Amino acid sequence: MNRAATIAFAALTVIVLGIGSSLFTVQQTEQVLITQFGNPVRVITAPGLYARIPVIQTVISFDRRLLDYEVQPEEVILGDQRRLIVDSFTRFRITDPLRYYQAVGPTEEGIRARLNSVVSSALRRVLGNEQLLNVLSSNRGRIMGLIRDHVNEEMKDFGIRVDDVRIRRADLPQENTQAILSRMQSERQRVAAQARAEGAEASARIRADAERERTVLLAEARAKADQLRGQGEAQAIAVYADAFQRDAHFFQVWRTLTAYREAFAAGNSRLVLTPGADFLRLLNEMPQATVSPK
Repeated sequence: MNRAATIAFAALTVIVLGIGSSLFTVQQTEQVLITQFGNPVRVITAPGLYARIPVIQTVISFDRRLLDYEVQPEEVILGDQRRLIVDSFTRFRITDPLRYYQAVGPTEEGIRARLNSVVSSALRRVLGNEQLLNVLSSNRGRIMGLIRDHVNEEMKDFGIRVDDVRIRRADLPQENTQAILSRMQSERQRVAAQARAEGAEASARIRADAERERTVLLAEARAKADQLRGQGEAQAIAVYADAFQRDAHFFQVWRTLTAYREAFAAGNSRLVLTPGADFLRLLNEMPQATVSPK
């Protein structure tokens, strides 16, 4: 009885192990190729639980998600003969597991090696017809679309679809960068020198205009001052003449007293005069009162 139970248990174990090894699960992120002795027999793209013949059939899983591949930076000659270091990456997905398996095998390494040469060739072909300004401007999207189309055309028999090819960086070689920087510096210096020259010219012109206006204003002011001074002196002379005509004796006495005040105001003035000088007449005799004519 024990021997029969053991045999039954062993048989049950073999059956369970056989069923377990024959069942496999396909995840939502996977697609599966079933091979029999190395020959493809079935492709499964829908997720779920499936069966296979153990030992005889092999399950090869491929990722159905978007995959990335980075191309090493390389130097490309543009259409205007400029040299550019281009750093790019490619995004692709496996769309036909059977064709992919037949073309490069069960791993991703084979397709990555193939993508490296195809993407590099497409970059050179497309960028070789473009100007530097197009690569560095909003036209880059159009250029990357052309590169992607070229890569898809080359890779259509490999069971993949290239969704995007992106230029991460586009730099000038170091020697070109230095030359451009030197040229930009020279250009900036030329522009600065021109701006300084134009500024100096404008400054000289403004100073000349200001000096001319100043000269004109001063001349007009002097002329006006001379005119007013002449008018004032004329009025003063007229006043003096009128006063002199009204009382000549008083005016003469007042002028003499004014001369005394100006001559002796400091207190230390010295005059060398003869005793009979007319200037000292009012110091020797009182002025006589006169009756002004009516």
